[in-house]
Amino acid sequence: MQPFEYASPNGKEQVAALLGTSWQQAAILAGGTDLLALMKDDVVTPRRLVNVKAINALRGTSYQPGNGLRIGALTTIAELTESKDLAQYPMLLEALTEAASPQIRNIATIGGNMCQRPRCWYFRSGLGLMPMTKDGTSMVVAGDNRYAAILGTQTGAYFVSPSTIAPALIAYGAKIRIYSANASGSGVRELPLASFFITPKSASEREHDLKPDDLVIELIVPPPPQNLKTGYYEVRQKAAFDWPLAMASVALEMNGSTVKSARVVMGHVAPIPWVSDEAAAALAGKTITPDTAMAAANAALAHAKPLSMNKYKVTLAKVAVKRAILNAGGAA
Repeated sequence: MQPFEYASPNGKEQVAALLGTSWQQAAILAGGTDLLALMKDDVVTPRRLVNVKAINALRGTSYQPGNGLRIGALTTIAELTESKDLAQYPMLLEALTEAASPQIRNIATIGGNMCQRPRCWYFRSGLGLMPMTKDGTSMVVAGDNRYAAILGTQTGAYFVSPSTIAPALIAYGAKIRIYSANASGSGVRELPLASFFITPKSASEREHDLKPDDLVIELIVPPPPQNLKTGYYEVRQKAAFDWPLAMASVALEMNGSTVKSARVVMGHVAPIPWVSDEAAAALAGKTITPDTAMAAANAALAHAKPLSMNKYKVTLAKVAVKRAILNAGGAA
């Protein structure tokens, strides 16, 4: 591991000043479950670590019927699973329970989970988010692409977004709040969580809408409508902890027995959590049956572009979408 400075501020204003203007200058240390592994492998080599664990204002949850759920960025996944404030969000609770192992859930923070880097082995080997090309062909396309993306790869980014929690939050319409000393007004900007994830267009870009001196401070999940039904499903190689091969989170706003509107968000199939407008359109005005769920799943993967070794992910993603819809509609 490369040598680094260590700072432990007690306020978010100090954090922004310590981070600097480039990714090489500094990195935020929260749970550290991802960052420390990247540093040990020399994938990232920040010259300073800024420990934010002492900022108590970034911890905890609260729920207000009119405003929804507020989750501090330093709240651990284990703390979230035990919070009574999640009673209105059963799909989020399921996603949290399925995420990682108990040991990691006790340390990893929700803010860190949103900001974790891809698990792509090209990236983890130090080859970058968009590995080099040879004779115009990407190393991923020509090499081992078993776990690569099947959607949203137009820019040449083939890694998959690693968070299994983000799709559930996005299905609920969550927003993320970010603090930066250079932002106007209060220094806090808010954006839909779906917009926080970005597909890079070049090797110099990152996969999150963050600047080097930005600090994620909290997530806001709006109160769910009374007629909202949700479903979650993921496909793994084994039942014990493993990274999903495909997953889906579904939120259905119902009008009696028919779907008024839908949100279908897939994970581990694209460089970002993939919101399928096609699946949502296929469900609108329909009752939930195995046939309508399958039609929505087919629509969700209609534009998939698998590579030489990951065609199986198309089938698995359809399974995840179909079963998440059936779970939401109570027809599983």
